[in-house]
Amino acid sequence: MWKWKSENGSLSLREREGAPFLVFRNLEETHLVRHGFSTRQGGVSEGDLASLNLGFTRGDEPERVRENFRRIGAAIGFDCASLVLSDQTHTTNVRRMTEDDRGKGFSREQDYTDVDGMITDVPGLTLATFYADCVPLFFVDPVHRAIGLSHSGWKGTVHRMGAVTLRRMCEEFGTEPGDVIAAIGPSICQDCYEVSEDVASQFLQEFGDDADERMLYQKENGKYQLNLWRANETVLLAAGIREEHLAVTNLCTCCNPQLLFSHRASGGRRGNLGAFLQLL
Repeated sequence: MWKWKSENGSLSLREREGAPFLVFRNLEETHLVRHGFSTRQGGVSEGDLASLNLGFTRGDEPERVRENFRRIGAAIGFDCASLVLSDQTHTTNVRRMTEDDRGKGFSREQDYTDVDGMITDVPGLTLATFYADCVPLFFVDPVHRAIGLSHSGWKGTVHRMGAVTLRRMCEEFGTEPGDVIAAIGPSICQDCYEVSEDVASQFLQEFGDDADERMLYQKENGKYQLNLWRANETVLLAAGIREEHLAVTNLCTCCNPQLLFSHRASGGRRGNLGAFLQLL
């Protein structure tokens, strides 16, 4: 049974070809992209990785991972030959992907490293990033027909990965943030995300007065509860995204460990979820 944090209606659950996935209504309504966020159901992996693990680095058999990609691709509607995979290391590095990058990370070797964000204006190229509590950020520029997809953990968030992605889209495609339709994807919620003082202090320094209790509050044990959803929302609105163009998840990975992979809930024994975004 899914545990939703609110009834905001930003996300919808779909299932095709036996593989469930999540979509944002505001992204669908652009009619410019194909997108989705996987669950851990509908795949062929076993044990802690059961069943739809999309991580080649989690100790899974590569052919099982490839089959899982094929299944989620059939469900969402993309061909795996169109994939371009990130190389996530909690940076704010954003790479422009071109036709020459098609297949890299899946059917071809990657010739880049340390890439947590990707942007493109190439139709039919499927950007893919990976998660097990961190925050997926989706961007669609309907004016210049360009997209962005970025991975933002606490390090990416405190260094404003969302703003960095928008700035790169502006540099490469002429994107104006006020035109962009954006979404903050399923990830760990504030109730589940306890952090130490050294992490909290970086958010307090970076966000100042915006780091109120809705973003960060201290508990009696001296630890803090961090709201990455609120922090990323603050980043995107400050970068020029219009509030009416922004959808914020109401689904926590850690609250749903039987349905979504969560690093925190599993103690690190888990597979990877995938976020996918393709310009039509």
